[in-house]
Amino acid sequence: MMPLRLHPDVVMAETDDGAVLLHQRTGRYWQLNRTGVLVLHSLLDDQSDERATHALVERHRIVLAHAHRDVSAVVAQLQAAELLLDVT
Repeated sequence: MMPLRLHPDVVMAETDDGAVLLHQRTGRYWQLNRTGVLVLHSLLDDQSDERATHALVERHRIVLAHAHRDVSAVVAQLQAAELLLDVT
């Protein structure tokens, strides 16, 4: 997976339940639960979907394949909403 970053027009505010992302250009809000925030921070901090997958396995004691599927789904949804960009 390519390194990722938040779109420049996106701001994030963490809440007790996770985080809210606002795309300032479109005015659309997205809410992430705590697991989504864990995945997003893992991806943004060290640019590794493998690290994000292992963080989910450690936190929730789930099967590696399920964690990988969940990380891929979060990334796909955030990219489709133009909240995440590939760093190239």
